[in-house]
Amino acid sequence: MGSGVGSGAGDGVGDGAGAGSGCPGARRLLAGALARTYADWHRVRGDDPYDHTRRELCTAYARTARRYRDGPGVLARLAPQERLALVLCVHEGVPEEVAAAQLGLPADRVRALTARAVAAMRPGREAA
Repeated sequence: MGSGVGSGAGDGVGDGAGAGSGCPGARRLLAGALARTYADWHRVRGDDPYDHTRRELCTAYARTARRYRDGPGVLARLAPQERLALVLCVHEGVPEEVAAAQLGLPADRVRALTARAVAAMRPGREAA
């Protein structure tokens, strides 16, 4: 389980660089998600602020990922939804049902996206 909220959301979107690795795109996404969480703090009080920030970060990433489809790095061969599912479920350890709610997808879809992403990341497998 990782603690980097911005992991996998690099400037080349999917370059595998975390927010602390000097990647301005990841830092920009994380800063925006944290700012929106702070701005919504009065609504977040009863909820987990980490979940709210993660949801904001996923939304921001999904909006920008379409523009940077073919970036460098190990995650570049995955589709944006596959990257999100992989990072949330495998790296962050978020349960599939929670990830599905945060992404606005059915749990079965998140399960399929995660399985496809894990299979694509196995050594010796070329981009689909």
